Amino acid sequence: MLDTESPIEAATPADLDAIGTLLRTLFHNEPDATFTEVHAGIAEPDRSLVVRSGGTVVAHAGAYTRKLTVPGGTLPAAHVTDVGVAPTHRRRGLLNRMMRRQLRDIQAAGQESIAVLWASEGPIYPRFGYGQATQQLPLEVDTAALRLVEPAEADPSGGPVPAVTLRVGDPLALRSVLAPLYERVRAGRPGWSDRTEPWWRYVLTDYPSRRSGGTERQAVIADTPTGPAGYALWRTRDEWDARGPRGMVMIDEVVVEDPVAYRALWRFLLGVDLTRTVIFHHAAVDEPLHHLVDEPRQLGARLNHGLWLRIVDLPAALAARSYATGVDVVLDVTDPLLPENAGRWRLTAASGTARCTRTDAPAELACDVRDLAAAYLGGSSLGTLAAAGLVREVRPGVLPRVSAAFGWHRAPSGLGTF
Repeated sequence: MLDTESPIEAATPADLDAIGTLLRTLFHNEPDATFTEVHAGIAEPDRSLVVRSGGTVVAHAGAYTRKLTVPGGTLPAAHVTDVGVAPTHRRRGLLNRMMRRQLRDIQAAGQESIAVLWASEGPIYPRFGYGQATQQLPLEVDTAALRLVEPAEADPSGGPVPAVTLRVGDPLALRSVLAPLYERVRAGRPGWSDRTEPWWRYVLTDYPSRRSGGTERQAVIADTPTGPAGYALWRTRDEWDARGPRGMVMIDEVVVEDPVAYRALWRFLLGVDLTRTVIFHHAAVDEPLHHLVDEPRQLGARLNHGLWLRIVDLPAALAARSYATGVDVVLDVTDPLLPENAGRWRLTAASGTARCTRTDAPAELACDVRDLAAAYLGGSSLGTLAAAGLVREVRPGVLPRVSAAFGWHRAPSGLGTF
């Protein structure tokens, strides 16, 4: 039975406790006073939509105001989060109504041309125009079955390899070191989000309810003669069997701007005493580690979806990113939910400047807005989407050059998004 009558309302600060109760039920989390207190610092109740039944919040969809790195720059993006409906009110159309309302609200505000989210269940969001913009390659490494391949003594320029020293400490205490390093790396990595001071506190706080049986979280920093060049956030979990120690290293982030520091951090993480497995859920599909070990199969990599992206204002979004090559193409786009995006658009880019304007010229490529979103960060190529039948080449020969223009030199990664 569809519910078309219950009003969708903007939340207020007074709703935060009720929203938290609903979300713990939906995502099977234990109450955690530390998490509740820290999360209040990043909560934006004015961007939350709720549905109530008898005074109880039974549905919620929220968003954070943040910036996202895209090819060649950074732009505001609605970071959609905590979407769900109480088990007692499912199958009534509430989620459908909330998602449509949220998109219209974002569009009407005119501040964000794209929205992004992590999907706990992938089939939900394509029907609202979200495309799979990044993928991740979770690793479950058998550290006893592989080793790092050591490099030559000198770097390619002929000089000595810079010395790297490591230090370990409390992540919150090291925030002044981690944050500037993260921002430098983020600037060149599509799919990563900015972090304000409240967001850093949220990311670095070690919540007891979310340790998965592990120790307190630690940071390891790779220092070079010119300063910190990388860090990792990690914890361990103690396990033993009849053959001895079988401990686990669980990694949350690896953020590095220097290849020598990258190798040093991974040498450390793969060699923690009394451990035999390393888990890293947010490895990128182009993770350099694959090229640094003697047996990549022992990395235990498996492909998973990552960040989902929705284009809300098509001309603004396409003009805001850079392109790997010059491009001049007429796109015919369908968008059933936001018809302002639909129709034919001429996209041109040259010398670092892009423009996207309506046109009556004949279409050269045709696609749905969700498939354009999948290619937006340079992750899924238009050529691959065309091979899947999702992008159609209207004018023969145009696809290869446009697909190349939408690509980027590094795969997008959603590591720093939430």
